[in-house]
Amino acid sequence: MTDFTMPSIPGSATARLRKPDLSPGRISRRYAAERRFRLYGVLAVGLAIVMLALLLISIVSKGYSAFMQTRINLDITFDAQELDPQNTRDPAVLKAANYTPPIRKALSAQFPDVTERTDRRRLYDIISNGADRQLMKMVLANPAIIGTTQSVSLLAGDDFDMLNKGRISRNVPEAERVLSDKQLGWFDKLQSGGRVHYAFNLDFLTSGDSREPEQAGILGALIGSLLTMITTIVLALPLGVMSAIYLEEFAPKNRITDIIEVNINNLAAVPSIVFGLLGLAVFLGFFGLPRSAPLVGGLVLSLMTLPTVIIATRTALKAVPPSIREAAYGIGASQLQVVLHHVLPLATPGIMTGAIIGLARALGESAPLLMIGMVAFIVDVPRSIVDPSTVLPVQVYLWADSPERAFIERTSAGIMVLLVFLILMNAAAIFVRRRFERRW
Repeated sequence: MTDFTMPSIPGSATARLRKPDLSPGRISRRYAAERRFRLYGVLAVGLAIVMLALLLISIVSKGYSAFMQTRINLDITFDAQELDPQNTRDPAVLKAANYTPPIRKALSAQFPDVTERTDRRRLYDIISNGADRQLMKMVLANPAIIGTTQSVSLLAGDDFDMLNKGRISRNVPEAERVLSDKQLGWFDKLQSGGRVHYAFNLDFLTSGDSREPEQAGILGALIGSLLTMITTIVLALPLGVMSAIYLEEFAPKNRITDIIEVNINNLAAVPSIVFGLLGLAVFLGFFGLPRSAPLVGGLVLSLMTLPTVIIATRTALKAVPPSIREAAYGIGASQLQVVLHHVLPLATPGIMTGAIIGLARALGESAPLLMIGMVAFIVDVPRSIVDPSTVLPVQVYLWADSPERAFIERTSAGIMVLLVFLILMNAAAIFVRRRFERRW
């Protein structure tokens, strides 16, 4: 039997079945390309980690000091003739009293040589203009201190707080500083006398916003974000999950459902400010809902989150193995029973993970909320979804736009609180996935 080799014709099956070139040079080049590809991947991951670390370091280094505040101890004399001339101890009279003079007298007692009017005004700036409310609360809580002298720790003004934290440099000319040389000398004298100290800034976490940076707190924005997210969850999650279940399990496959699916995918890519314009026109303009309220903010964010929830839910439903459905049909279950009792429980981890990630994205949005008026300056902490409020991203935006130096650390501290909120939401997504995860 004659053995011969059929010639290889370019493009023929014989040419396609030829043995690959396994020469040492080609193999070494292929391994080198694989090593380079792995190196590129490691470098990309490393660069991303370095950039993230630099971002976090920058935020923390500027914002950690906001959780501490400078306080100054002064000997305050609660003069009965000024605070309660009739000696009635009536709370209404005590609230109406002027608590600023005792603070100024205490400062003047520390610096008796300061007599000029301009210098006295600069001296009084050492103490925050909200310190009088602190004294009022002390008197209302314990009227017996009227007529006595007490050592009281008062909040320092924002510029002196920045000076104590090293945010204001002493090594620049006086004309380039916000504090004069005299003010630096007064503060140094108080510091050398042991009257200046640090304290944890509990007010930052327990009070609302303020025009004065040393008094500004984040509780109002935190509660506003919480109320807005609760409204978003209540509206977007049930509607999104039910819509996805119908489209994936019950809806007929025709032209109408195809159009709906395409529009849902398109809505997921629409810029968020478009939803803000929709909320401004519909919820505020047409329905007349209260402006700058968590209810309206939740409605707008629900519209923005709904496509993401639907897409994530449909993906989770598709991931359930067909054998689960076939087994349920085999024992006589109806289509509704198959979906609710078998498919939906197994898809819950994916549904919840996608939903929480979508809600986390909504938490960081500010553009749509600016359109519905949640950029307003709100001092009071909201108590319901119809009270005026703001949210964390908008609060950070407001502080970043303020000219005072002390608001820089408030801005970074607000970002830190927002990041903690996002981390908790993502941790909740991981917990839900681990809790309900099933392996096949």
